[in-house]
Amino acid sequence: MRTVSFALAALGVLSACSLHVRRGAPAPSAAEGTIAQIYYWRAKPGKFDEYTRYVREHAEPIDEAGRRDGAFLSVTTFMTRDTTSAWTHMRVFVLRDSTQLGELSAKLSAAGARLEPDSVKRRLAGEYSATLRDAAGRATVAILR
Repeated sequence: MRTVSFALAALGVLSACSLHVRRGAPAPSAAEGTIAQIYYWRAKPGKFDEYTRYVREHAEPIDEAGRRDGAFLSVTTFMTRDTTSAWTHMRVFVLRDSTQLGELSAKLSAAGARLEPDSVKRRLAGEYSATLRDAAGRATVAILR
């Protein structure tokens, strides 16, 4: 419950202190998405812009390939430069149901492998991303309409 409260509070604050970036297909209708998987990341000191570029240039193409494969309905990345926030980048994946949630990670991994078949290059990209950010939390939430 505390995680859901934090997520809702964070969404309320976003309108005042963040940038909103939407890529890919338009948002699904209200009837389609019932849950969301939220990942919170904190850019390492001095790495905010570099991590933002990484999300746009590396993660978003994988996300789009995964979305086309049915991994999720939509994804939105929120960013804040508020230094008092526990996170700098919040990625919200809207999902149809818990079945889709259960397949999310595997489908995104498969999309990444299709886009970059060389496992060494994928591993190096993962290692590079670790130099840019730290995990700051995650939550699975119900979508209220």
